[in-house]
Amino acid sequence: MSVRTRFAPSPTGYLHVGGARTALFAWAYAKQRGGQFVLRVEDTDRERSTAASVEAILDGMAWLGLAADEGPIFQTDRYDRYREVIDQLLEKGSAYRCDCSPERLDALRESQMAAGEKPRYDGHCRDRDVPVGEGVVRFRNPDDGVVTWADAVYGDITVANAELDDFVVQRSDGNPTYNFCVVVDDSDMQISHVIRGDDHINNTPRQINLYTALGLTLPVFAHLPMILGSDGKRLSKRHGAVSVLAYRDAGYSPDALLNYLVRLGWSHGDQELFSRDEITALFSLEAINRKGAAFDTAKLDWLNAHYLKTMPIELLADQFRESAATAGLALEGGPAVDAVVGLLVERVTTVNELVDQSRYFFTEFDAFDETAAKKQLRPVAQPVLESVRAALTELADWQSEAIQAALAGAAESLGVGFGKVGQPLRVAVTGGSASPSMDQTLWLIGRERTLARIDRAIAFIEARVAASGD
Repeated sequence: MSVRTRFAPSPTGYLHVGGARTALFAWAYAKQRGGQFVLRVEDTDRERSTAASVEAILDGMAWLGLAADEGPIFQTDRYDRYREVIDQLLEKGSAYRCDCSPERLDALRESQMAAGEKPRYDGHCRDRDVPVGEGVVRFRNPDDGVVTWADAVYGDITVANAELDDFVVQRSDGNPTYNFCVVVDDSDMQISHVIRGDDHINNTPRQINLYTALGLTLPVFAHLPMILGSDGKRLSKRHGAVSVLAYRDAGYSPDALLNYLVRLGWSHGDQELFSRDEITALFSLEAINRKGAAFDTAKLDWLNAHYLKTMPIELLADQFRESAATAGLALEGGPAVDAVVGLLVERVTTVNELVDQSRYFFTEFDAFDETAAKKQLRPVAQPVLESVRAALTELADWQSEAIQAALAGAAESLGVGFGKVGQPLRVAVTGGSASPSMDQTLWLIGRERTLARIDRAIAFIEARVAASGD
């Protein structure tokens, strides 16, 4: 069998992580089997579908690197084909027209619910001669028997036809419905494996009956367990169900996100880290877990930090430049980006954090961190900073080794430990209490900026002393 999978999002919103995982699993299975991956945009819901959502979905897929072998194919370009198949169903008697009013349907639903019954259409128009062009078109579901399929994830599933109803395949405005279109599309596009979320399990028996009525070959169905939030419930915006592009904008690596998503419900032994090549080489439907997996942001952060640390420095520097431009951080006149990135990467989780923590290398800070200044820029620190400044001024070679020696010499001459020198100096030159080693930090900040910032800190201390009247 030639494997062909598809990802078929509805453009009524962004591409969220649940959809991205479905796309990844479909893409990985096709690649693992040497098949094709199709992207289909299910845009028949014209009121809710938007061009912005289409763009967001395509941008998300492109950022993740999930390139389709075919598509995007838009359902709205296939309306003639849908009308053709609707006519086939009507001609065969597998569908019929229904002009039941909304009021009748509402009353039917209310009476069934009051009687404790599952709401379903009662077949009122099955044998009525409803004029062409009026009402909706309904599929004539079998009255008895069962629908059984071997799900690639959940195993054998059986549903009695008595639990199904004659669902609408064409609305009164002529637009076809989801359960109808997806059958026609998957058959026409020769989709061999339908990989989708398990919220579609209820749709599957209806679709199988449509396949049967049209004499079409069934695909393999593989339903993926839902991704759960940290609260154990279905993933929500509060627990990670945000746009894939939001992770891009927050500075995450697409490779890290893909690695994280592939492990949500799928495993290969105890392996946690997967390259794209490993994903496509090892992925299988048989290894998908039936139990829902919880979205763990801390785990994603750990993975992303790993990817940043192991990424070629040139690539990371390029991502840093893009993020800096977005954040409005000008890099001109500052130290070498590669050097800054290499110094800070061990301390961050995302590229955005890398940019935030690098600002003092490229631009002047507006003020000292209030807590850090209160603790470190006290009167006792003034002679320390003056001694450090004098030692640094005498340096002929502004390199980290020479800087470290000068700082150690200043501490020795003052008769204090290195921490008594390093902490006020760190606040003086970075504005805060956290930075890499002082020799590397001062080396990258540069001589002129370092001395000017020490002067600023000394002036800050003097001003506070003057203001206090001490």
